Order: sequence, then structure tokens, then C-alpha cells
Amino acid sequence: MNWNVLITASPLAAAVGATARTLLGGPEFSLLHPPKYGPLPEVEIRPLLDGMDAVYSSVDRYTAAVLASPEAARLKVISRWGVGYDSIDIAAATREGIVIAYTPGLLNEAVADYAMALLFAIARRIHDGHVSMRAGQWAPTWGHDIAGKTLGLVGCGRIGQAVAKRAAGFGMRLLAFDPLPNAEARNLGIEFVPLEMLLAESDFVSLHAALTPETRGLMGEAQFRRMKPTAYVVNTARGAVIDEAALIRALNEGWIAGAALDAFITEPLPAGHPLLNVPNLLLTPHQASFGFDTGSRVSEAAAQAIVDCHAGRRPRWIVNPEVYDSPALRLSR
Repeated sequence: MNWNVLITASPLAAAVGATARTLLGGPEFSLLHPPKYGPLPEVEIRPLLDGMDAVYSSVDRYTAAVLASPEAARLKVISRWGVGYDSIDIAAATREGIVIAYTPGLLNEAVADYAMALLFAIARRIHDGHVSMRAGQWAPTWGHDIAGKTLGLVGCGRIGQAVAKRAAGFGMRLLAFDPLPNAEARNLGIEFVPLEMLLAESDFVSLHAALTPETRGLMGEAQFRRMKPTAYVVNTARGAVIDEAALIRALNEGWIAGAALDAFITEPLPAGHPLLNVPNLLLTPHQASFGFDTGSRVSEAAAQAIVDCHAGRRPRWIVNPEVYDSPALRLSR
């Protein structure tokens, strides 16, 4: 049986998607590329699902209403390009018999590299120097030292620990806040502390928490006011972990020294968004995972999950494995 596959993750069409294109390029798959790639909101993704068996997915908005819609009646699998799946109602997908695949662990090193790159760039004002020289100026800018300072990790899973390993090379003191601290992280010299202590003592706060009801808006006004006026925030996690209005106030009023963001509540960031005019803020377009080698591995894994489902095999990584025990499982139809 041939499958129709919707492509909303642009890496399939990018240089890193060659292997993925080969995997999905056989006669058993018909690929649909929409007018624009994701992340797509509910109103845009729903009509595109009509007649689709699978989605090679960006961070599109798959609500319960979308997954139960007539347009999604044929949908059997959503394969996420990446590790985050907070944009998908997993309980609803399971009820509908839809497999949700993802690619955990493949992004760790690339995102950790990028988090450190943002930390260095914002602390040493690298972006300011670049912009001023592009404008024909020669205006060296003072920044903050990094070696020997304190790094606070909010969320200390695989990526947080990868960042810690890098920071240890710069002699940084390592603090972490995580509801489930683990022995492996302690072996890296990480000290687990309450969030309030982490914020008060850290020179740099790097966010690596998954987006959950508990972490949504975790960094708000009270948290920014606890930080040192010389401290920085780096976010390569999810945009909604930060209360963006509170961050804007913190930067405009000098509660903290600066921030570097690679994730936002609304993506792409709309033209005229208040964050675009805030001082001491470095912005990048959710590209922490966009390393060529990493991108190729993730693209292949996301495509392989669809190939496996089509062939009657379980994908390697599944968010909702319990769906296989459900009579609603669509793969069996």
C-alpha cells in the first residue's frame, strides 16, 4: 500500500536531508511539500493533513481537535524532526491510534555546542563588534569574563550534562536545578541546588528544561530579579520556559546584563515583536541543532521511522509506545 507523506520539516529539502530523501524516495511514498515549511499552526496544518498517512514533522501544532479532525482520518504516524514533542497532544494521538516518533539523543552535542557559543557571544559582545564593524565603525566593547565563573543549568538531562562537560574545561563552577537529579550528573562535579540559590549565585543561567505545565513561564519576573545584575540567560530549550514580557523588562531596566535566545513562544518571531528592540539581547532562529552532521543523522532517523511504520516495524524511538496495545492503532488498518 502506498503512503502519502506530508513534509513540514525543511531539513528534508536541505543539504542534510539527502539520506532521508533516498529513504522516502521510493515508489511506495508520495511526498507533499506545502507552500511553506513549519512550524505550522493549527489552522494551517489541519487542511494539509487531508489524505496523508504520515508527516515528517516540524514543531507543528497537533491539537486534539486537529488529530480528531476528518482531515486527519488517514494519519498513522507523525515523525518529529527533533526531540521536542510538546506541540503534539500525545494523549489525543494515542486515543486516535497515531504513532508519534521522535529522535532523542541525536541533538545533544550540537545543542550543547550552540548553548556555549551563545554564552560566549553574549558575554563577550561578539555580535556587537560584528554589527559595529559592518557599519564602518571601530568600537571595541567590554564584556564579562567566563573562565572560573558559575554556570547554572536549569534542567540537567542529556543536553544539560553535555553543556556541563564543556563548561568544566573553562574551570566553571557548575550548579543545576532539576526535579530528578541523577548520579551521572553528580559525577561531573555538578551541585544540585534549589532554583532560587542557582539564580542568586550563577553568572550564567542556561535553560535546558523540557516544556511542561510546571516549566511554562518558569523564568519570570521574580526569577530575573533574583539574578545578579551582571548575569546572563541563555535559552536553547523552549521559548515558553521564559516569560518574554518579564525578560523584556529585565533587559530594559537592567536587572540582568543580557540574554541570548534561540527559542521563542511564537515561531517564527513576528515582525515588530518587542524582543527585536531590546538592548543586550542576542537572537537566533531556533538553529541550535543545525549542525551538518547532526542534521543528517536526525533527518535520516525521522525518515527511517516512517519507513519502519510502512513496513510493519516499530520505529526505534516512540513517544507513545502504548498505542501499539490499542485497538485504535491505525497501522493495523
